[in-house]
Amino acid sequence: MVSYCIESSSPIMGKVASLRHIHRALAGREITATALTEQTLRAAEASQRAVNAFANIDWDSSLTAASESDRRYDNGTARPLEGLPITIKDLIDTKDMDTCYGSLAYLGHRPAADADIVRSLLDCGAIIIGKTTTHEFAWGVTTASEPFGDTRNPLDPTRIPGGSSGGAAAAIAYGAVTAGVGSDTGGSVRIPAALCGLVGFKPTLGRLSTRGVFPLSPTCDHVGLLGRQVDDVLYLGNVLNCQTPESHAPSSARLGVVREIAPVSPAADVALPFDAAVRRLARKFSCVELDSAGLFDGIFAAFSSIVLIEGGIEHFRRNSWDRIVTSYRAETVNRLERARDMDMRAYVCAQRARGRFIASLHDAMHSVEYLILPTCPCTAPALNTASIDIGNWSGTVREALMTYTAPFNIAGFPAISIPIPAMDKGLPASLQIVARPGDDGALLHIAQQIEAIVCGDGTIEN
Repeated sequence: MVSYCIESSSPIMGKVASLRHIHRALAGREITATALTEQTLRAAEASQRAVNAFANIDWDSSLTAASESDRRYDNGTARPLEGLPITIKDLIDTKDMDTCYGSLAYLGHRPAADADIVRSLLDCGAIIIGKTTTHEFAWGVTTASEPFGDTRNPLDPTRIPGGSSGGAAAAIAYGAVTAGVGSDTGGSVRIPAALCGLVGFKPTLGRLSTRGVFPLSPTCDHVGLLGRQVDDVLYLGNVLNCQTPESHAPSSARLGVVREIAPVSPAADVALPFDAAVRRLARKFSCVELDSAGLFDGIFAAFSSIVLIEGGIEHFRRNSWDRIVTSYRAETVNRLERARDMDMRAYVCAQRARGRFIASLHDAMHSVEYLILPTCPCTAPALNTASIDIGNWSGTVREALMTYTAPFNIAGFPAISIPIPAMDKGLPASLQIVARPGDDGALLHIAQQIEAIVCGDGTIEN
Protein backbone atom coordinates (compact mmCIF):
# COMPACT_ATOMS: atom_id res chain seq x y z
CA MET A 1 0.00 0.00 0.00
CA VAL A 2 1.23 3.50 -0.83
CA SER A 3 2.00 5.62 2.24
CA TYR A 4 0.50 9.08 1.90
CA CYS A 5 1.53 10.25 5.37
CA ILE A 6 5.18 9.42 5.87
CA GLU A 7 5.61 7.85 9.29
CA SER A 8 8.99 8.29 10.91
CA SER A 9 10.71 8.55 14.25
CA SER A 10 12.43 11.71 13.04
CA PRO A 11 11.34 15.02 14.60
CA ILE A 12 10.41 16.16 11.10
CA MET A 13 8.38 13.79 9.00
CA GLY A 14 8.93 13.17 5.32
CA LYS A 15 7.01 15.01 2.63
CA VAL A 16 3.32 14.21 2.42
CA ALA A 17 1.74 13.72 -0.99
CA SER A 18 -0.14 16.67 -2.51
CA LEU A 19 -3.90 16.95 -2.09
CA ARG A 20 -4.30 16.36 -5.81
CA HIS A 21 -2.19 13.19 -5.65
CA ILE A 22 -4.01 11.92 -2.59
CA HIS A 23 -7.40 12.59 -4.17
CA ARG A 24 -6.45 10.68 -7.32
CA ALA A 25 -5.18 7.78 -5.22
CA LEU A 26 -8.44 7.68 -3.28
CA ALA A 27 -10.51 7.81 -6.46
CA GLY A 28 -8.37 5.06 -7.99
CA ARG A 29 -8.73 3.02 -4.78
CA GLU A 30 -4.96 2.83 -4.35
CA ILE A 31 -5.70 3.63 -0.72
CA THR A 32 -8.93 3.69 1.25
CA ALA A 33 -10.12 6.76 3.09
CA THR A 34 -10.08 4.72 6.30
CA ALA A 35 -6.44 3.67 5.88
CA LEU A 36 -5.43 7.21 4.93
CA THR A 37 -7.27 8.69 7.91
CA GLU A 38 -5.67 6.22 10.31
CA GLN A 39 -2.21 7.14 8.96
CA THR A 40 -3.03 10.84 9.29
CA LEU A 41 -4.32 10.52 12.83
CA ARG A 42 -1.19 8.66 13.92
CA ALA A 43 0.94 11.35 12.28
CA ALA A 44 -1.12 14.04 14.02
CA GLU A 45 -0.52 12.37 17.38
CA ALA A 46 3.22 12.30 16.62
CA SER A 47 3.21 16.01 15.71
CA GLN A 48 1.36 16.78 18.91
CA ARG A 49 4.01 15.04 20.98
CA ALA A 50 6.88 16.65 19.07
CA VAL A 51 5.76 20.24 18.44
CA ASN A 52 2.34 20.65 20.13
CA ALA A 53 0.53 21.27 16.85
CA PHE A 54 -2.97 20.15 17.89
CA ALA A 55 -5.47 21.31 20.46
CA ASN A 56 -7.71 18.32 19.77
CA ILE A 57 -7.46 15.20 17.59
CA ASP A 58 -10.79 13.55 16.83
CA TRP A 59 -10.33 9.84 16.12
CA ASP A 60 -13.96 8.75 16.37
CA SER A 61 -15.56 11.36 14.09
CA SER A 62 -12.69 11.16 11.60
CA LEU A 63 -12.92 7.40 11.21
CA THR A 64 -16.72 7.55 10.96
CA ALA A 65 -16.39 10.13 8.18
CA ALA A 66 -13.71 8.02 6.47
CA SER A 67 -16.04 5.03 6.42
CA GLU A 68 -18.69 7.18 4.76
CA SER A 69 -16.13 8.38 2.20
CA ASP A 70 -15.19 4.80 1.35
CA ARG A 71 -18.86 3.97 0.87
CA ARG A 72 -19.27 6.93 -1.47
CA TYR A 73 -16.22 5.99 -3.52
CA ASP A 74 -17.57 2.46 -3.83
CA ASN A 75 -21.04 3.53 -4.98
CA GLY A 76 -19.92 6.39 -7.24
CA THR A 77 -21.22 9.33 -5.17
CA ALA A 78 -17.86 10.82 -4.12
CA ARG A 79 -17.85 14.57 -3.53
CA PRO A 80 -15.15 17.08 -4.66
CA LEU A 81 -12.91 16.65 -1.57
CA GLU A 82 -14.03 13.18 -0.61
CA GLY A 83 -11.82 11.59 2.04
CA LEU A 84 -9.16 14.33 2.13
CA PRO A 85 -7.83 14.98 5.68
CA ILE A 86 -7.91 18.67 6.66
CA THR A 87 -7.18 20.49 9.91
CA ILE A 88 -9.16 23.40 11.34
CA LYS A 89 -7.76 26.14 13.56
CA ASP A 90 -9.08 26.13 17.12
CA LEU A 91 -10.51 29.61 16.54
CA ILE A 92 -13.11 28.16 14.14
CA ASP A 93 -16.31 26.51 15.37
CA THR A 94 -16.78 22.78 14.83
CA LYS A 95 -20.07 21.30 15.93
CA ASP A 96 -19.73 18.93 18.87
CA MET A 97 -15.91 19.12 18.72
CA ASP A 98 -14.01 20.93 21.47
CA THR A 99 -13.26 24.50 20.41
CA CYS A 100 -11.67 26.65 23.11
CA TYR A 101 -10.18 29.45 20.97
CA GLY A 102 -6.82 28.87 22.63
CA SER A 103 -8.18 30.03 26.00
CA LEU A 104 -8.92 28.45 29.35
CA ALA A 105 -12.03 30.63 29.41
CA TYR A 106 -13.63 28.31 26.86
CA LEU A 107 -12.16 25.00 27.95
CA GLY A 108 -14.62 22.22 27.14
CA HIS A 109 -16.70 24.47 24.87
CA ARG A 110 -18.52 22.58 22.11
CA PRO A 111 -20.21 24.82 19.54
CA ALA A 112 -23.81 24.09 18.53
CA ALA A 113 -23.04 24.60 14.84
CA ASP A 114 -20.18 24.44 12.39
CA ALA A 115 -18.59 27.60 11.03
CA ASP A 116 -19.53 28.24 7.40
CA ILE A 117 -16.05 27.25 6.17
CA VAL A 118 -16.23 23.96 8.10
CA ARG A 119 -19.69 23.19 6.74
CA SER A 120 -18.47 23.87 3.20
CA LEU A 121 -15.55 21.49 3.62
CA LEU A 122 -17.70 18.77 5.17
CA ASP A 123 -20.31 19.10 2.45
CA CYS A 124 -17.52 18.55 -0.09
CA GLY A 125 -16.41 15.38 1.67
CA ALA A 126 -13.31 16.59 3.51
CA ILE A 127 -12.46 14.88 6.80
CA ILE A 128 -11.74 17.19 9.75
CA ILE A 129 -9.16 15.26 11.76
CA GLY A 130 -8.77 17.80 14.54
CA LYS A 131 -8.22 21.35 15.73
CA THR A 132 -4.82 23.00 15.50
CA THR A 133 -3.41 25.31 18.14
CA THR A 134 -3.77 29.08 18.13
CA HIS A 135 -2.53 32.02 20.13
CA GLU A 136 -5.27 32.90 22.64
CA PHE A 137 -8.17 34.34 20.62
CA ALA A 138 -5.71 34.67 17.69
CA TRP A 139 -4.26 37.75 19.40
CA GLY A 140 -0.58 37.09 18.85
CA VAL A 141 2.03 35.90 16.37
CA THR A 142 3.91 33.24 18.35
CA THR A 143 1.27 30.57 19.20
CA ALA A 144 2.70 30.56 22.71
CA SER A 145 0.47 29.40 25.55
CA GLU A 146 1.15 29.11 29.26
CA PRO A 147 -1.79 26.80 30.01
CA PHE A 148 -1.56 24.60 26.90
CA GLY A 149 2.15 24.77 26.10
CA ASP A 150 3.95 26.55 23.28
CA THR A 151 3.69 25.30 19.72
CA ARG A 152 7.13 24.90 18.17
CA ASN A 153 8.55 25.17 14.68
CA PRO A 154 9.24 21.68 13.23
CA LEU A 155 12.17 23.07 11.23
CA ASP A 156 13.85 24.12 14.48
CA PRO A 157 11.95 23.37 17.71
CA THR A 158 13.85 26.12 19.54
CA ARG A 159 11.98 28.66 17.38
CA ILE A 160 8.40 29.82 17.03
CA PRO A 161 6.18 28.62 14.19
CA GLY A 162 4.59 32.05 13.87
CA GLY A 163 0.95 32.71 14.55
CA SER A 164 -1.71 32.85 15.26
CA SER A 165 -2.37 29.87 12.96
CA GLY A 166 0.88 28.33 14.18
CA GLY A 167 -0.59 24.91 14.91
CA ALA A 168 -1.77 24.46 11.34
CA ALA A 169 1.65 25.42 9.98
CA ALA A 170 3.43 23.17 12.47
CA ALA A 171 1.22 20.20 11.60
CA ILE A 172 1.82 20.62 7.88
CA ALA A 173 5.55 21.32 8.17
CA TYR A 174 5.94 18.29 10.43
CA GLY A 175 4.29 16.11 7.82
CA ALA A 176 1.07 15.20 9.60
CA VAL A 177 -1.26 16.66 6.97
CA THR A 178 -1.07 18.40 3.62
CA ALA A 179 -3.41 21.34 4.20
CA GLY A 180 -5.30 23.23 6.87
CA VAL A 181 -7.66 26.14 7.45
CA GLY A 182 -6.71 29.12 9.59
CA SER A 183 -7.65 32.74 10.11
CA ASP A 184 -5.68 35.83 9.12
CA THR A 185 -6.34 39.21 10.74
CA GLY A 186 -2.88 40.74 10.39
CA GLY A 187 -0.89 37.92 8.82
CA SER A 188 -1.93 34.94 10.94
CA VAL A 189 -1.89 32.52 8.00
CA ARG A 190 0.95 34.03 5.97
CA ILE A 191 3.35 34.54 8.90
CA PRO A 192 3.38 30.91 10.11
CA ALA A 193 3.51 29.73 6.50
CA ALA A 194 6.56 31.93 5.97
CA LEU A 195 8.36 30.81 9.13
CA CYS A 196 7.65 27.11 8.49
CA GLY A 197 8.46 27.06 4.77
CA LEU A 198 4.87 26.61 3.57
CA VAL A 199 2.25 28.34 1.44
CA GLY A 200 -0.32 30.58 3.14
CA PHE A 201 -3.19 32.25 1.27
CA LYS A 202 -5.43 35.08 2.46
CA PRO A 203 -8.21 35.76 -0.06
CA THR A 204 -10.00 39.03 -0.65
CA LEU A 205 -11.80 40.32 2.43
CA GLY A 206 -15.20 38.58 2.57
CA ARG A 207 -14.47 35.99 -0.12
CA LEU A 208 -14.59 33.19 2.49
CA SER A 209 -17.23 33.56 5.19
CA THR A 210 -16.01 34.28 8.72
CA ARG A 211 -19.32 33.28 10.34
CA GLY A 212 -18.49 30.85 13.11
CA VAL A 213 -14.93 32.17 13.49
CA PHE A 214 -14.28 33.84 16.85
CA PRO A 215 -13.81 37.47 15.80
CA LEU A 216 -10.64 39.37 16.57
CA SER A 217 -11.26 42.39 14.37
CA PRO A 218 -14.32 41.89 12.15
CA THR A 219 -13.27 44.45 9.55
CA CYS A 220 -9.83 42.81 9.16
CA ASP A 221 -10.60 39.12 9.78
CA HIS A 222 -10.12 36.68 6.90
CA VAL A 223 -10.36 32.90 6.65
CA GLY A 224 -7.18 31.57 5.05
CA LEU A 225 -5.69 28.35 3.71
CA LEU A 226 -2.30 26.69 4.29
CA GLY A 227 -0.61 23.96 2.28
CA ARG A 228 2.75 22.47 1.43
CA GLN A 229 2.67 23.97 -2.05
CA VAL A 230 0.53 26.39 -4.03
CA ASP A 231 -1.34 23.56 -5.73
CA ASP A 232 -2.67 22.35 -2.37
CA VAL A 233 -4.15 25.77 -1.63
CA LEU A 234 -5.39 26.10 -5.21
CA TYR A 235 -7.05 22.69 -4.97
CA LEU A 236 -9.02 23.81 -1.93
CA GLY A 237 -9.58 27.30 -3.31
CA ASN A 238 -11.22 26.04 -6.48
CA VAL A 239 -13.84 24.29 -4.36
CA LEU A 240 -14.24 27.21 -1.94
CA ASN A 241 -15.15 30.04 -4.33
CA CYS A 242 -11.59 31.13 -5.21
CA GLN A 243 -11.63 29.68 -8.70
CA THR A 244 -8.66 29.91 -11.03
CA PRO A 245 -9.65 31.63 -14.31
CA GLU A 246 -10.10 29.53 -17.43
CA SER A 247 -7.42 31.48 -19.26
CA HIS A 248 -4.64 33.68 -18.00
CA ALA A 249 -1.43 35.00 -19.50
CA PRO A 250 1.10 35.04 -16.65
CA SER A 251 3.98 35.84 -18.99
CA SER A 252 2.46 39.29 -19.58
CA ALA A 253 1.96 40.05 -15.90
CA ARG A 254 3.77 43.06 -14.49
CA LEU A 255 5.17 42.67 -10.99
CA GLY A 256 5.74 45.64 -8.72
CA VAL A 257 8.72 44.98 -6.47
CA VAL A 258 8.60 46.35 -2.90
CA ARG A 259 11.87 45.50 -1.18
CA GLU A 260 11.03 46.85 2.26
CA ILE A 261 8.37 48.48 4.37
CA ALA A 262 9.77 51.14 6.67
CA PRO A 263 10.87 51.22 9.37
CA VAL A 264 11.71 47.50 9.29
CA SER A 265 14.29 46.64 6.64
CA PRO A 266 14.62 42.91 5.90
CA ALA A 267 17.49 40.99 7.47
CA ALA A 268 20.19 39.62 5.18
CA ASP A 269 18.85 36.07 5.32
CA VAL A 270 15.58 37.40 3.88
CA ALA A 271 16.84 40.21 1.62
CA LEU A 272 19.38 38.07 -0.26
CA PRO A 273 16.98 35.20 -1.08
CA PHE A 274 14.32 37.74 -2.02
CA ASP A 275 16.70 39.56 -4.38
CA ALA A 276 17.69 36.24 -5.95
CA ALA A 277 14.01 35.40 -6.47
CA VAL A 278 13.40 38.77 -8.14
CA ARG A 279 16.32 38.17 -10.51
CA ARG A 280 14.79 34.85 -11.52
CA LEU A 281 11.36 36.37 -11.98
CA ALA A 282 12.78 39.16 -14.14
CA ARG A 283 13.70 36.56 -16.77
CA LYS A 284 10.02 35.82 -17.35
CA PHE A 285 8.03 38.78 -16.10
CA SER A 286 8.28 42.54 -16.27
CA CYS A 287 9.53 43.45 -12.77
CA VAL A 288 9.13 47.11 -11.86
CA GLU A 289 10.81 48.60 -8.79
CA LEU A 290 8.02 50.53 -7.09
CA ASP A 291 8.70 53.73 -5.22
CA SER A 292 6.74 52.92 -2.08
CA ALA A 293 8.11 55.84 -0.05
CA GLY A 294 5.34 57.05 2.22
CA LEU A 295 2.84 54.44 1.00
CA PHE A 296 2.81 52.45 4.25
CA ASP A 297 3.48 55.32 6.65
CA GLY A 298 1.28 55.09 9.73
CA ILE A 299 -0.70 52.12 8.49
CA PHE A 300 0.57 49.67 11.11
CA ALA A 301 -0.45 52.11 13.86
CA ALA A 302 -3.89 52.48 12.26
CA PHE A 303 -4.22 48.71 11.99
CA SER A 304 -3.24 48.27 15.65
CA SER A 305 -5.84 50.80 16.78
CA ILE A 306 -8.60 49.17 14.74
CA VAL A 307 -7.77 45.70 16.05
CA LEU A 308 -7.49 46.92 19.64
CA ILE A 309 -10.85 48.70 19.58
CA GLU A 310 -12.76 46.07 17.61
CA GLY A 311 -11.17 43.29 19.64
CA GLY A 312 -12.19 45.05 22.83
CA ILE A 313 -15.78 45.42 21.67
CA GLU A 314 -15.99 41.72 20.79
CA HIS A 315 -14.67 40.54 24.14
CA PHE A 316 -16.51 43.06 26.29
CA ARG A 317 -19.85 42.07 24.77
CA ARG A 318 -19.17 38.36 25.39
CA ASN A 319 -17.65 38.33 28.87
CA SER A 320 -17.66 40.36 32.04
CA TRP A 321 -14.47 42.07 33.14
CA ASP A 322 -14.30 39.71 36.12
CA ARG A 323 -14.30 36.68 33.82
CA ILE A 324 -11.73 38.29 31.56
CA VAL A 325 -9.23 39.03 34.33
CA THR A 326 -9.64 35.61 35.95
CA SER A 327 -9.76 33.40 32.83
CA TYR A 328 -7.74 35.17 30.11
CA ARG A 329 -3.96 35.17 29.79
CA ALA A 330 -2.19 38.25 31.14
CA GLU A 331 -1.12 39.25 27.62
CA THR A 332 -4.74 39.40 26.44
CA VAL A 333 -5.92 41.14 29.61
CA ASN A 334 -3.24 43.80 29.08
CA ARG A 335 -4.50 44.45 25.55
CA LEU A 336 -8.08 44.71 26.75
CA GLU A 337 -7.06 47.11 29.50
CA ARG A 338 -5.59 49.34 26.78
CA ALA A 339 -8.75 48.88 24.70
CA ARG A 340 -10.83 50.28 27.58
CA ASP A 341 -8.80 53.50 27.39
CA MET A 342 -9.36 53.99 23.64
CA ASP A 343 -12.04 56.36 22.42
CA MET A 344 -14.10 56.73 19.26
CA ARG A 345 -11.89 59.53 17.95
CA ALA A 346 -8.93 57.15 17.73
CA TYR A 347 -11.07 54.66 15.84
CA VAL A 348 -12.34 57.30 13.41
CA CYS A 349 -8.79 58.53 12.76
CA ALA A 350 -7.60 54.97 12.15
CA GLN A 351 -10.44 54.28 9.71
CA ARG A 352 -9.71 57.50 7.83
CA ALA A 353 -6.07 56.46 7.55
CA ARG A 354 -7.30 53.11 6.28
CA GLY A 355 -9.36 54.75 3.55
CA ARG A 356 -6.42 56.87 2.41
CA PHE A 357 -4.14 53.84 2.35
CA ILE A 358 -6.56 51.76 0.26
CA ALA A 359 -6.79 54.56 -2.29
CA SER A 360 -3.01 54.94 -2.35
CA LEU A 361 -2.52 51.19 -2.74
CA HIS A 362 -4.84 51.13 -5.74
CA ASP A 363 -2.88 54.03 -7.21
CA ALA A 364 0.44 52.26 -6.57
CA MET A 365 -0.84 49.18 -8.42
CA HIS A 366 -2.19 51.17 -11.36
CA SER A 367 0.66 50.07 -13.62
CA VAL A 368 1.20 46.54 -12.23
CA GLU A 369 -1.01 43.50 -11.72
CA TYR A 370 0.74 42.20 -8.60
CA LEU A 371 3.04 43.34 -5.82
CA ILE A 372 5.89 41.12 -4.65
CA LEU A 373 7.63 41.72 -1.34
CA PRO A 374 8.99 39.70 1.58
CA THR A 375 6.33 38.10 3.76
CA CYS A 376 8.32 38.72 6.94
CA PRO A 377 11.53 40.73 7.39
CA CYS A 378 13.21 37.94 9.37
CA THR A 379 13.25 34.19 9.71
CA ALA A 380 11.66 32.43 12.69
CA PRO A 381 12.65 34.07 16.02
CA ALA A 382 13.60 31.97 19.04
CA LEU A 383 10.95 30.85 21.51
CA ASN A 384 10.17 33.27 24.34
CA THR A 385 11.61 36.23 22.46
CA ALA A 386 9.72 39.47 23.14
CA SER A 387 11.85 41.89 21.12
CA ILE A 388 14.12 41.59 18.13
CA ASP A 389 16.86 43.58 16.38
CA ILE A 390 16.90 43.68 12.58
CA GLY A 391 19.71 45.87 11.27
CA ASN A 392 19.28 49.29 12.86
CA TRP A 393 15.68 48.60 13.87
CA SER A 394 14.61 47.28 17.26
CA GLY A 395 11.09 46.43 18.30
CA THR A 396 8.63 43.73 19.28
CA VAL A 397 8.43 40.40 17.49
CA ARG A 398 4.79 41.21 16.80
CA GLU A 399 5.60 44.42 14.92
CA ALA A 400 8.49 42.82 13.08
CA LEU A 401 6.44 39.89 11.79
CA MET A 402 3.29 41.87 10.98
CA THR A 403 4.73 44.97 9.32
CA TYR A 404 4.76 43.34 5.89
CA THR A 405 1.45 41.47 6.18
CA ALA A 406 -1.01 43.62 8.17
CA PRO A 407 -1.36 46.36 5.50
CA PHE A 408 -3.13 43.91 3.20
CA ASN A 409 -5.62 42.94 5.90
CA ILE A 410 -6.56 46.53 6.52
CA ALA A 411 -6.88 46.99 2.73
CA GLY A 412 -8.65 43.65 2.16
CA PHE A 413 -6.42 42.77 -0.81
CA PRO A 414 -5.73 39.05 -1.45
CA ALA A 415 -2.19 37.91 -0.66
CA ILE A 416 -0.24 34.67 -0.68
CA SER A 417 3.09 33.69 0.87
CA ILE A 418 5.33 31.15 -0.84
CA PRO A 419 8.70 29.87 0.40
CA ILE A 420 11.89 30.71 -1.45
CA PRO A 421 15.23 28.87 -1.22
CA ALA A 422 17.11 29.73 1.95
CA MET A 423 20.72 30.80 2.30
CA ASP A 424 23.18 28.04 3.18
CA LYS A 425 20.36 25.62 4.03
CA GLY A 426 19.18 27.93 6.80
CA LEU A 427 15.65 28.71 7.88
CA PRO A 428 13.28 29.58 5.04
CA ALA A 429 12.50 33.02 3.76
CA SER A 430 9.28 33.77 1.90
CA LEU A 431 7.93 35.91 -0.87
CA GLN A 432 4.51 37.54 -0.66
CA ILE A 433 2.39 38.21 -3.73
CA VAL A 434 -0.48 40.69 -3.51
CA ALA A 435 -3.30 41.14 -6.03
CA ARG A 436 -6.19 43.54 -6.42
CA PRO A 437 -9.44 42.71 -4.60
CA GLY A 438 -11.41 40.02 -6.39
CA ASP A 439 -8.44 38.61 -8.29
CA ASP A 440 -8.11 35.59 -5.99
CA GLY A 441 -8.13 32.93 -8.69
CA ALA A 442 -5.64 34.83 -10.83
CA LEU A 443 -3.41 35.28 -7.77
CA LEU A 444 -3.35 31.54 -7.13
CA HIS A 445 -2.52 30.96 -10.79
CA ILE A 446 0.38 33.42 -10.88
CA ALA A 447 1.62 32.14 -7.51
CA GLN A 448 1.93 28.67 -9.02
CA GLN A 449 4.01 30.09 -11.87
CA ILE A 450 6.19 32.12 -9.50
CA GLU A 451 6.66 29.14 -7.21
CA ALA A 452 8.07 27.08 -10.09
CA ILE A 453 10.43 29.87 -11.12
CA VAL A 454 11.84 30.98 -7.78
CA CYS A 455 12.28 27.50 -6.37
CA GLY A 456 14.16 26.27 -9.44
CA ASP A 457 16.82 23.82 -8.31
CA GLY A 458 16.54 25.02 -4.71
CA THR A 459 19.76 27.06 -4.67
CA ILE A 460 20.37 30.75 -4.12
CA GLU A 461 22.03 32.67 -6.91
CA ASN A 462 24.94 34.97 -6.20
